[in-house]
Amino acid sequence: MFEILKLLRWQDILDILVVAFIIHQLILIIKGTRSVQMILGLVVLSAVYFMSVALDMAALQWLLNTFLSSLLLIVVIVFQGDIRRALTQVGKSPFQKSRDMAEREMDEIVRAVFYLAKRRIGALIVLERESGLQDFVESGIDLDATLSKELLISIFMPVSPLHDGGVIIHKGRIQTAGCILPLTKNPHINKRFGTRHRAAIGLSEETDAVVIVVSEETQEVSLVQHGALTLMSDDMTLTKGLHAIFAVKESQGQNWRNWVSRS
Repeated sequence: MFEILKLLRWQDILDILVVAFIIHQLILIIKGTRSVQMILGLVVLSAVYFMSVALDMAALQWLLNTFLSSLLLIVVIVFQGDIRRALTQVGKSPFQKSRDMAEREMDEIVRAVFYLAKRRIGALIVLERESGLQDFVESGIDLDATLSKELLISIFMPVSPLHDGGVIIHKGRIQTAGCILPLTKNPHINKRFGTRHRAAIGLSEETDAVVIVVSEETQEVSLVQHGALTLMSDDMTLTKGLHAIFAVKESQGQNWRNWVSRS
C-alpha cells in the first residue's frame, strides 16, 4: 500500500481528481432524467455480452457485438439532449454575474401563479438562467416589460391573444410572451399532463431554465427543472423551491467574486 503511494506523482493525483469531478458533474446532469434508465439498460446489455463471451454463445455474441459496435452513434442519438446540456454547463463562466431575480420579482411570480391557479387559468412561465433561450424568444412577442403580478395575470387571461404560449423572464423582466416551447419526447410522462406540462419538461430537458406551470384543469402549480416535475402545494413551498435554486447559484457566484477580489 505504502509502495503504491510512493509511486504516485502529483500529476496522477490531479488526473484522478479531474476524472472524479467530470463523473460527478455527469451524474448531476443526468440525475432525475430518463437517461438514468437508458444507461442502466446499456450496462445490462454489456453484462450480457461479456457473459456470452465467457459461455461461448456465438449467436448471442454476434448479435450484441453488432449492436455494441454502433454504441457511440447510439449514445449520441439517445443522449443528444443531455450532451447539449453538458456542453452548456462546460461553457458557463464561473465569473458570470449570477443575479436572475430579486426577492420582489420572485414574490410577484409566486403571487401571480397562485392567483391564476385558484381561478383555473393555465400558465407557463420560464425563468432563464445560464442557457440562452433566443431560439424560443424569437417565436413569441417581444415585451421587455417590468415584471409584475398584474401583467402576468393579464397575459394568461383566456381573452389575451398570448395566453396559449409561454412567458420568458430574463434578468427579472418579462422579455417575451406567447413563446412556442419544445415538447418532451419522453414516452413515460404521465398521460394526465397536457401540452403545457410537456412543453415545460421539454424545455427543461434541453436547457437549464426553470419553468413554472399552472394547470387549468387541476389547479396544480408545478416547478420543472432538468426534466423533473415537482408539484407545489402552496405559495410557501414554491417560494422555498425557487430560493433553493437561485440562492445556491447566488452564493456560488458570490464566492467566486470574493476569490477574485482577494487575488
